[in-house]
Formats: sequence, C-alpha cells, structure tokens
Amino acid sequence: MKEIVLAGGCFWGVEEYMSRIVGVTYTKVGYANGKTHNPSYEEVCTGQTGHAEACYLKFDEKIIKLEDLLEKYWKIINPTVLNRQGNDIGHQYRTGIYYINENDLQVIKDSLYEEQKKYKQPIVTEVNKLTCFYEAEEYHQKYLKKNPNGYCHINLDM
Repeated sequence: MKEIVLAGGCFWGVEEYMSRIVGVTYTKVGYANGKTHNPSYEEVCTGQTGHAEACYLKFDEKIIKLEDLLEKYWKIINPTVLNRQGNDIGHQYRTGIYYINENDLQVIKDSLYEEQKKYKQPIVTEVNKLTCFYEAEEYHQKYLKKNPNGYCHINLDM
C-alpha cells in the first residue's frame, strides 16, 4: 500500500470523497505539518498551530496510481485560493499535498505542472514532505458517513 496526505479545506469532505475512490483502502482525518504537538481541533481552529486539516490515505497502486488519485484531488479543490476552500477560511484550510515517500515527489510535481495549465493564476497548493500528522478526534473520523447531511464544501457526486 502507498500512503499520502491531502489537504483541501474541511477534512470531512476530502475524506468522504477519497473514501469512495476504488483503490483507496483506508482514510483518517487529522492535522498535518504544523508546529504544535498533538493539537486539538479547537487549537487548530485558532490558526496558531500551523496545522492543515488533512486526510491521510492508503491506496493500492495496482488499482489506482498516484497520478490518477491526484487528478481526482484537483477536481475537488480550487488550488489558486490561499487559505480557503468553500466557506472555510483560515490557514488550517489551505490546500496541500504531503508526501511520505520521496519517490512520489516527481509524480506530484508533474501533476501540479499539468494542473497549472488550466489556470491563469498561480497554484498555491503546497507540496511538502509530511513532517507530522496527528489523528483528529474520533467524532471527526468518517464524519459524513455518520452525518450524511453534514456540512461539506465538496460536490461528492463527482
């Protein structure tokens, strides 16, 4: 299994969308690449921890390649908007691709290069090595499965 962490605004919708993709075998939401150790949701919401709301994924590359997963990811975010997706505003709602395996970096860069061709504005989605990931509180896990009418800025019918 391969692993990657994707941030795209509120993590509820990113997790639900990604969990529906054939080949994605595991998801969990949490807080990525910040400066605070094991932050709470309330702390992340202050914007002071540096963490992004993100979704950790495991996927079977025999079923879905990273290139194809990233193609689906680009469809659910606006990569030219800084620190905002939908109604969610703040540094914790930035878009980001956080890789675990160094071998994935070139695939990510190539994907970003191709995606940039669709926009006049520069893509601001950050691409960084995953430095930390703290699992979010249980009530956030699979939130939209537990609360099908819950808030989501992503069109889950894509």
